[in-house]
Amino acid sequence: MLLRRSRLACSMLTLLVSSLPVAGLVHAADNGGAGAPPIERFFANAAFAGATLSPNARYLAARVARPGKGAALAVVDIADNSVKVVAGLADSDVGKFYWISNDRLVFDAADPDVADGDRTMGAGLFAVNRDGGEMRELIERSARPTGRALPSSTFLLPQLGAQDSEYIYVTSSKLNRNGDFDYSNLLRLNTLTGRASVMARPGNVTRWMLDHKGEPRLAITRDQKVSALLYADPALGKWRKLSEYDTYLGGKGAVTPVAFAPDGTLYVSSYDGRDKAALFRYDLASGRRDAAPTVELEDYDFTGSLVTANGKLLGVQVLTDARAVVWIDAGMKALQQRVDALLPGTINLLSVAARAETPWILVESFSDIQPRRWKLFNTETGKLNNVGDAFPAIQPAQMGRQEAVRYKSRDGLVIPAYLTLPPGGQRKNLPLVVLVHGGPYVRGAEWGWRPDVQFLASRGYAVLQPEFRGSRGFGIRHYIAGWKQWGLAMQHDIADGAKWAIAEGIVDPQRICIAGGSYGGYAALMGLINDPALFKCGINAYGVTDIGLLATGDWSKRSDITEVYREHGMPVLVGDIVKDAEQLKATSPLQQAARLKQPLLMAYGGADVRVPVYHGRKLYDAIKVSNPYVELVVYEEEGHGWVLPKNRIDYWSRVEKFLDQHIGKRQTN
Repeated sequence: MLLRRSRLACSMLTLLVSSLPVAGLVHAADNGGAGAPPIERFFANAAFAGATLSPNARYLAARVARPGKGAALAVVDIADNSVKVVAGLADSDVGKFYWISNDRLVFDAADPDVADGDRTMGAGLFAVNRDGGEMRELIERSARPTGRALPSSTFLLPQLGAQDSEYIYVTSSKLNRNGDFDYSNLLRLNTLTGRASVMARPGNVTRWMLDHKGEPRLAITRDQKVSALLYADPALGKWRKLSEYDTYLGGKGAVTPVAFAPDGTLYVSSYDGRDKAALFRYDLASGRRDAAPTVELEDYDFTGSLVTANGKLLGVQVLTDARAVVWIDAGMKALQQRVDALLPGTINLLSVAARAETPWILVESFSDIQPRRWKLFNTETGKLNNVGDAFPAIQPAQMGRQEAVRYKSRDGLVIPAYLTLPPGGQRKNLPLVVLVHGGPYVRGAEWGWRPDVQFLASRGYAVLQPEFRGSRGFGIRHYIAGWKQWGLAMQHDIADGAKWAIAEGIVDPQRICIAGGSYGGYAALMGLINDPALFKCGINAYGVTDIGLLATGDWSKRSDITEVYREHGMPVLVGDIVKDAEQLKATSPLQQAARLKQPLLMAYGGADVRVPVYHGRKLYDAIKVSNPYVELVVYEEEGHGWVLPKNRIDYWSRVEKFLDQHIGKRQTN
């Protein structure tokens, strides 16, 4: 095992961090809890979904459970610890919520007991005062407008802005004649009156960004495959173009806006000649980034956000193996050390209020064996109070340890991965599940507790999660190396991870299964086809079974893949269905179905519009005659993933039995 270390360089304050929090953690809990935890502990809905401080840090908002009713929004007065439920919905849970001022919040609705296929109501949006007064519906939940509020195709802009008034910004999505997203309008909405005004739109905007004062300042537009970054210049009183670039290939001038700092400086993430994206200051006058990065990571692309309070930039949250904050402010760095000393077994992310009037900060703690929990820390007294736990029934001693590892693929490319071992410390001749992430052009995992991984570990399996080529977050070369490599080099990376684990003596070569969802389901199928001697069984959840089918769809149901992506994205990233027809045939599980001989478990959602259920049905029909070990389960009401706890529990119960039969205890007996 090799734990990698990353260097973070901050030019604002010559700051070098030579190691990750993961590498330096002193784990408080030992492994080896007796007995496997019940499956419900892993796949029930979280008991506590988050907490957030008001801008003045005098109040704490949280989502709380109510016996026999949906989860509600509650506000705690930190001065006297009094709790008041300020909002609840008769037919749904309170979903996401945000402070928009010291006195007012907005929230949407979430129904954990309704899956995609049965969903008739949207998330909507509501506003309420912290004392429960002045509640107003801002966005309707029903697709049939009543005129009481904005239509359901309107969404909250996920930026808090200044958090100092009753106003917020929302976006209204517009579709083209094909039914695909075309552009979004920006509306300024008064949460007390419900009145909204439409802001000037400089083209087909796909993303809006507010500055630190909460005013619209940036827009990204798209015309076919060309994207442009525009700036609302206050000196000119109009929008002007900063840069233009290929939407899918990037190129010179391609940057990803991160945020505006309190002093008006724009920070962006950029490659522009580098292998790893870094955080830069961006000159709005010239339309160019600084030559030297503000934050750079040795082994990772920059992914993160600015941490600000009281008109100052305090630090930058980053993602390497795990999440951490690079503190610029000396006081916050000292606070981090105080909190870490009190909570030595976890990563502890500190949240500070925008304009704090009290000494309280919020601490979000987690580790590989500890689900997320929230605490309040008093910076004057050093007092630490528990707020809530996401999964309070999970016992860390019954969880498996996770390691960040790297291995080489057959062509020499270094592949990052995460290896989780069963509780108890054994690391020899274990059964292995290679768990492949979806996307595929996204980052798959990060260090921390995950229910699916820890469920498998609790059942005695080692779990390997490879970040195969094409995965984002590990440099542009790693990403581009995965273009048009479905079933080819991407698949080699996954197989070579299993072979690395064999060579390390960690796993039994006769007990390896490959599993995944979406693209991961496709990779599981191709793993069985390409490496039948290596993978003894496979699990495909809502996986693509034919790339051509993904591109062209089926008469019975249309996929939500957009026409623009079909025309400009897929030929670059996946393959051209005409020019690359032979390659796509060779890497199609559906067209190579005769080679699928190993035991296979498949599961699909009947309401899935990303990978419609016909992908699974067609493959099942193609192989069931010659392969008696194939099983297909369809959750008719589910979409692209399992929303309902009962379906998550049913699915993972099937997975447990399937693995036990083919590479687990029953197989060894």
